[in-house]
Amino acid sequence: MRIFDPHIHMTSRTTDDYERMAAAGVRALVEPAFWLGQPRTSAGSFVDYFDALVGWEPFRASQFGIRHHATIALNPKEANDPRCREVLDVLPRYLDKDGVVAVGEIGYDSMTPEEDEVFAAQLALAVEHELPALVHTPHRDKARGTERTLAVVRESGIDPGRVAVDHLNEVTVAQVAESGCWMGFSIYPDTKMSAERMVHILREYGPQRVLVNSAADWGRSDPLLTRRTGEAMLAAGFDEDTVDRVLWRNPVEFYGQSGRLELSAVERDEAYAGNSIRRGGD
Repeated sequence: MRIFDPHIHMTSRTTDDYERMAAAGVRALVEPAFWLGQPRTSAGSFVDYFDALVGWEPFRASQFGIRHHATIALNPKEANDPRCREVLDVLPRYLDKDGVVAVGEIGYDSMTPEEDEVFAAQLALAVEHELPALVHTPHRDKARGTERTLAVVRESGIDPGRVAVDHLNEVTVAQVAESGCWMGFSIYPDTKMSAERMVHILREYGPQRVLVNSAADWGRSDPLLTRRTGEAMLAAGFDEDTVDRVLWRNPVEFYGQSGRLELSAVERDEAYAGNSIRRGGD
């Protein structure tokens, strides 16, 4: 089983996690810029963080055979902090970098006017830089937040097929499915979505435009729940091709729209492994 985790915060994880992920079949991932758990006090701290996302983390991942990509943005929670607004002026420098495959995470936390403004501004950056957008839906009042999210997406003029609306559940999936946006689901130990619930959603909506991620971060989370979802799909009767579509080909298709997805080393290693199996080993 090959896995591309389209949303995981490896900055907050250990090298042991990378090792476990590689053993479980994770070959590529996308790390979105997000809130670190405490307020940043200046735009300069974002610059250091972004530099790590495009420099240090890809190196760390490569030691375990995992291809690391990033999305860059001012996250919704800190969009409300005037000390962080200067980050909007810094973003274009990073949105032009190799390995940055989307603008994100953007969207809503508390659905404030400040978040409205920053969300719209960053969707405009996605259009300008010809990048997809990864959108965070709020933890509270999720149905209204998702409805408002889709309204802003429509107003922006961005192609909905270049937008992934993440952290969905049974209450919000229908309106995103109808919008033409990609549907993102975070598999979490206690909140968001479980592997078993994900199976029911896949039965109802099918595997098209579905992204399944672990969203693992500094909270209680598990970077192997993408693998657990694949196993739950197989146990429920989905075939291996559908599992591969959901856990690999879908994220490749979505982030591939950036023109910056680099998976040649992963594909070369898979080809070598396949040839070795056919030859009976070395």
